[in-house]
Amino acid sequence: MIERDLAGSAGWHRPIPDQVAAINSGADTAVRLTRGVRGDIDAAESMLSAWVELNPRVIDEARSQDHQVTDAPLRGISLAVKDLIDVAGLPTRAGSSVTEQAPATRDAACVARFRDLGAVVQGKTVTTEFGYFSPGPTRNPKAPDRTPGGSSSGSAAAVGAATIAVALGTQTAGSLTRPASFCGTAGMVLAQGTVSLDGVCGLSESLDSLGVLTRTIADLEYVFNAFTGRSAESAPITPKVLVWSGSELDSLDPAMVALLDAVPGILADHGISSAGLHWDQDIRALADDHRTVMAHEAAETLRDVVAQHGERLSTPLRELVREGSEVPAGGRAAALERRDQRRAHFEALLAGEAVVVGPAALGPAPAGLSATGSPVLSRPWQLLGAPVVVVPGAEDVDGLPLGLQLIGQPGCESTLFAVAKKLESTLRAMPPVTGPAVGRVN
Repeated sequence: MIERDLAGSAGWHRPIPDQVAAINSGADTAVRLTRGVRGDIDAAESMLSAWVELNPRVIDEARSQDHQVTDAPLRGISLAVKDLIDVAGLPTRAGSSVTEQAPATRDAACVARFRDLGAVVQGKTVTTEFGYFSPGPTRNPKAPDRTPGGSSSGSAAAVGAATIAVALGTQTAGSLTRPASFCGTAGMVLAQGTVSLDGVCGLSESLDSLGVLTRTIADLEYVFNAFTGRSAESAPITPKVLVWSGSELDSLDPAMVALLDAVPGILADHGISSAGLHWDQDIRALADDHRTVMAHEAAETLRDVVAQHGERLSTPLRELVREGSEVPAGGRAAALERRDQRRAHFEALLAGEAVVVGPAALGPAPAGLSATGSPVLSRPWQLLGAPVVVVPGAEDVDGLPLGLQLIGQPGCESTLFAVAKKLESTLRAMPPVTGPAVGRVN
C-alpha cells in the first residue's frame, strides 16, 4: 500500500484551504510545499508509476506565487494533469507512442484557469491509450497488484497515494469515477458543457467531460467552487436521495451490495430521507445508447490515426473504431434523440434538488494490471451529461476502497456536495464491509 499520513505535520498533506491560508499568512511558502509534494512523488514513483513527465519549472512557478501580492484560492497548490490535457512546455502523448512528442505551445483552458487561481503544475499523469481501454503502467496505491482503473488512472493513483492534493482528469465512459472508486479518492465529473474543453484531447464530442480528483469531499467542493467561480452555496436542509441498485447492468461484488444495503440507514442517521430509484429499463437503454454514441464518435475522431498507424495501436482501440464505423446511418442521431427524451424524464424524477446515489464501480479494483475494469455503471449518467461526485471512505475486508457515486442535475452541485460530505463522514468511520449488511456508526 502506497499512501501518506494525512494527519501528519507536513503542510502539503493538510486540507487545501489550510495550505493556502498558511501561504497567505506567511506561515509557510509555496516553494516549501511544492518541494514537499515533489519529494513525495519521487519517493512513491518507483512503485506507483503514475507520472509521464514532471515539470522542471515547478519551483520557479511556486516562487512566483510566493511573490504575489494578492491572495488566490489555490495559491501554491500543486496540480497533476492527465496526459490528455495540454500543458505549455510539456508534450501531450495521450498514452500513445504515435502522438506528437513536441511540447504543447499553450495550456488547455482548464489548466490556464488553475494557474490563474494560483496552482502550480507538478507534471503530467499516465492515461490509457487515447483515453480508451489499453492500460498504462500505473499501479493501484492501495494494492499495487491491482488496476488503478481507467484513463484517469495516473491522476487517481497520485491522489490516492496522497502524493498530491488535486489532479485533473477526464471522462467519456467511466474514466474518472472508476479510478476514483478503485483508488479511494474523491472525484467529480463536471456536467457536460459547463466548462471549456479547449486543449483537451477528446474521444467523443457528445460525451467528453472534465473531471477533478482530490483526497476528500471538502477539498473537492473547495476546488470546484474556486474553479467555477461559485461562492459556497447552501444546499436544501432536507434533500431527497434516490438509491440506485445498479439496474442489473452487471453483477455487483457482494461487498458493494452490502454497502448499498447500508446507504438508506446511513442517510437516515443524517436526517436525509431516501427511496429506491425505479428507472431500470431507461438506465439500461441509456447504457446501450452510450455505447453507440461513443463508438460512432470515436471512429470519427480516430479514423485517420488508425489509418495511418494501424498495428501500432492496441487491438481494443482498433476494434472500437471498427465498431463505430459499423453503426448504421442515423444510429447516433437516434441515440441522442432518445437521450434527450430520457434527460427530461430524469429531471422530472429528481424534481429539483433530489440526487441519486449508487455504486461507482462493480466492486473493489480487480486483480491484475492488464485491464482497467468495467465502466458500465457510469455509461447512463455520462450520456445524460450529469454532474457526478464520487464519495470515498468505505473499504472491504481486504482494505480495498469501495466508492459510491452521487448523480444530480447541472446547477445543483451544492446538493451533491452536502450529501457527499455526510456520507463520507460515516463511511470513513465504518468498519470494513464484511457481509450482506453493514452496521451503521451511531
